[in-house]
Amino acid sequence: MRLLILHVDRFAYTVTDAARSPLREAVSERSHASREALLALAAVEREDEAAPDEVARLAAAELEHLGRQLGVERVVLHPFAHLFGELAAPAVAVAVLDGARDRLQAAGFAVHRSPFGWFTSWDLQAKGHPLSRVARQIRATPDSVH
Repeated sequence: MRLLILHVDRFAYTVTDAARSPLREAVSERSHASREALLALAAVEREDEAAPDEVARLAAAELEHLGRQLGVERVVLHPFAHLFGELAAPAVAVAVLDGARDRLQAAGFAVHRSPFGWFTSWDLQAKGHPLSRVARQIRATPDSVH
């Protein structure tokens, strides 16, 4: 899994068009806005299919660590296939994102997960400190799979 994590003052999106994915989640709200959050642009990769629960756990742990370090209580998980790599099957990607969301919520974070399978327009205001833009590659190693 690849994550590009931005510490944002504000992130808002509006669903615009269906993406090329064969899986499109229902859109309950066409627009959403979050303030003072970690925006995690997330791409789940094919190799993550071997251990999706572990990848979700590791991704949530990384986001929780960064959130606690920065004093941020909100996370936006936004599917972002444009981080390249060989992408996982859409159903696996959704399962990993849902697993990370559930773990973050259990850790006390307010989490919004954007709908999978849609293009969106953005309004983004990011902070400019040393940890305001962080890239992470999450990998489940054979000895970490439970």
